[in-house]
Amino acid sequence: MPEIKEINTMLKLKLLIYLFFAVISVSCQKKEKNNLFKIATLSTSLNEVSGITMISGSNHIYAINDSGNSNEVFCLNQQGVIEQIYKVPQSKNKDWEDITYDHNGTIYIGDFGNNVNDRKELVIYTLSGVLSDVVKTQKTTFSFEDQKKFPPKKKNRNFDVEAFIYRNESFYLFTKNRSSEFDGTTKVYKIKAKPGQQIAKLIDTFKTCNDPNDCFITAAAINQKGNKIALLTYNKVYLLSDFKGDRIFSGNIQKIKLNHYSQKEGICFKNDTTLLITDEKRGLTGSSNLYEYFLQNKSMN
Repeated sequence: MPEIKEINTMLKLKLLIYLFFAVISVSCQKKEKNNLFKIATLSTSLNEVSGITMISGSNHIYAINDSGNSNEVFCLNQQGVIEQIYKVPQSKNKDWEDITYDHNGTIYIGDFGNNVNDRKELVIYTLSGVLSDVVKTQKTTFSFEDQKKFPPKKKNRNFDVEAFIYRNESFYLFTKNRSSEFDGTTKVYKIKAKPGQQIAKLIDTFKTCNDPNDCFITAAAINQKGNKIALLTYNKVYLLSDFKGDRIFSGNIQKIKLNHYSQKEGICFKNDTTLLITDEKRGLTGSSNLYEYFLQNKSMN
């Protein structure tokens, strides 16, 4: 029965080929697994969303746009729908880049975008009474202790800020390195969270990576317990934990690859296991989007 044996051999060969490609397919799917999920396309009113936060005691997301837009804070539900808009009194949106919160129902808006590194006075607005709808504004202005020229030489341009958090009655600011000799270094400055003129003190530095297309720090967030900090780039999140005092890079650092490249500029903690992330509209046909990311235990690499 040579013909039957030949047929059986061919069937076995086909089965082996099928199993081989099935294993490859599953392997690729695992490799490409992504915990970033799109929740919604945001309103065109938020095409240039530059920061998001959530206030203690609220289930809403608060968002801002960057330079050239109105001085308004948008209150969204968790499906990304705008439910209320707050006009920020006694303020101007020169270059709003990030928004953060404290545990007293207060939010803080960072007007510290500084692309050319030539701003001599940077601003943080304190917005209280948001939960009670009786909104009041205070203003903190600051400059960097180590900036002497406005702008400095191109190789020294590391004074743009797009990310900050409120922690222990202070603001921690993370620079977006725009130096011509980019090496991924973000500088961390600290100022007191109170009205008036402040001097931003340099307290730490950290090297992300040396690709200027994917290593800019564009937003920051801190969780409710104050023991985790998330730093955002266009395609990554650096998750910091187990840090001591002001040395926030002294503990555990997880580098999370999002496997999704876009102009991401907003991040906040929904809870200890979930991040919310937003990106800006790019191009004529693009849109701003709201995403969820479910955290896993991933090590630095």
